[in-house]
Amino acid sequence: MPLKLTKFKAAAVSAAPVYLNREATVEKVCRLIEEAAANGARLIAFPEVFVPGYPHWYHVLRVDQGHPLHIRLVKNAVEVPGEATDQICRAARKADAVVVVGINEIDPVNWGTLYNTNLFIDRDGRILGKHRKIMPTMVEKICWGAGDGSSLRVYDTDLGRIGTLICGENTNPLAKFALLAQGEQIHVANYPSNPTRTYFKITEGIEIRSRAMCFEGKVFTLTSASTFSEEIRDTICMTDEHREFMSGTPNCYTAIHGPNGVCLAGPVMDKEEIVYAEIDLEQCLIPKIRHDVVGHYNRFDIMWLGLNRSPQRPIVEGGTGIPGRMSEEDFFRQLETLLDRVEDSRTRGEIQALMRAYQGA
Repeated sequence: MPLKLTKFKAAAVSAAPVYLNREATVEKVCRLIEEAAANGARLIAFPEVFVPGYPHWYHVLRVDQGHPLHIRLVKNAVEVPGEATDQICRAARKADAVVVVGINEIDPVNWGTLYNTNLFIDRDGRILGKHRKIMPTMVEKICWGAGDGSSLRVYDTDLGRIGTLICGENTNPLAKFALLAQGEQIHVANYPSNPTRTYFKITEGIEIRSRAMCFEGKVFTLTSASTFSEEIRDTICMTDEHREFMSGTPNCYTAIHGPNGVCLAGPVMDKEEIVYAEIDLEQCLIPKIRHDVVGHYNRFDIMWLGLNRSPQRPIVEGGTGIPGRMSEEDFFRQLETLLDRVEDSRTRGEIQALMRAYQGA
C-alpha cells in the first residue's frame, strides 16, 4: 500500500441516538452524514454502538429488570450486511465520504449474541470491513460477546490508512500497537456517554486516551461520543434514585486531535454538535523522526507483538481446524513473517525446507 500524505476535512459527531429504534437512528445517521458532507467532511466518525444505542440500563437495573430492554435492543440490532447498512452505505456514497459508525451487530445465525461493532464504509458506499470490540468492559459483558483478532485491521483508503478501536480498547497498549504496526495514519476512537455518578470521569479518561494515541503513534485521532438524552434517561430509570445516579455531567467528549496530541477541534461535551478539523497527513512525518514506535524507535530483536487473526467460530466443518486455534494457513503466513527476522541464511533455509516437506512440496 503506497504512502498517502493527503489533506482533507474530517468530522466527529456528538449526538444521541433515537433510543432503541434502529430505523429512526439510521435515518438520523444519514442526515448527519449529509450535514457533515455539506460542510466539506470526507471522513465522518460516529459514536460507539450509535445504532440503536448503548445499554445504559445495566448501570442501574438488575439483570432481570433489564430483560425487556435487552429484547428491544436485540430486535433493533443491525445485520451486516442488511437493509440498515445498505441505507448508510447509500448515504456515504452520496456524500462521497468514508464513514465509521458504531452499531449493535447481530449475527443472523448465532442470534443469541450481540457484538459491539464499528462499521467501515468507503466513499463508494462499500463496506470495507467491521471491527468487533475484543473485550466488553465491566457490565457490558452481560450484553456483548467478545470479538477476535480478525478485525484488528487498518483500511487503506484514498484518504489514508484508517483504523479504529472502541472505548476501553483505546487503553489497551497491544491493541493500539497492532493498528500502528499496520501503518495507521488516522485513528477513530468512539465512546458512549456515561452520566453515572462514580469516581471515574469519562471525559478525563477519553481526553487522556485520545492525546496519548496521537502522541505515541503520531496519528490524527477522531474521537466521537454519544450524548445522553432525556429519552434515554426516561427509558432506563425506574426510580428517582436511578435518575439521580444517571445525572452526572459532563458525560461525553467529542474532539479531533493532531499527531502531537494537540486538540484541533472541540472538545464538545453534553450537546449535539459536529466538530470539524483539517487533516494534513504530512504533519505526521516530523514527529516520527523523534519517536517511531513501530519503526526505528523500537527493538524488535527484544520485543514484538503476536496477533492471532483466526476468526473464532462455533463450528468448523470438514476438518479444517479447531475452534480457538490458529489455522494452518495463518500459521504458515506468520511463520514466513518470522523467517524474515532469521539472520543466518543456513538456518533460514533449513526451516524453509521443513515447511515445504510438511506441506508436501
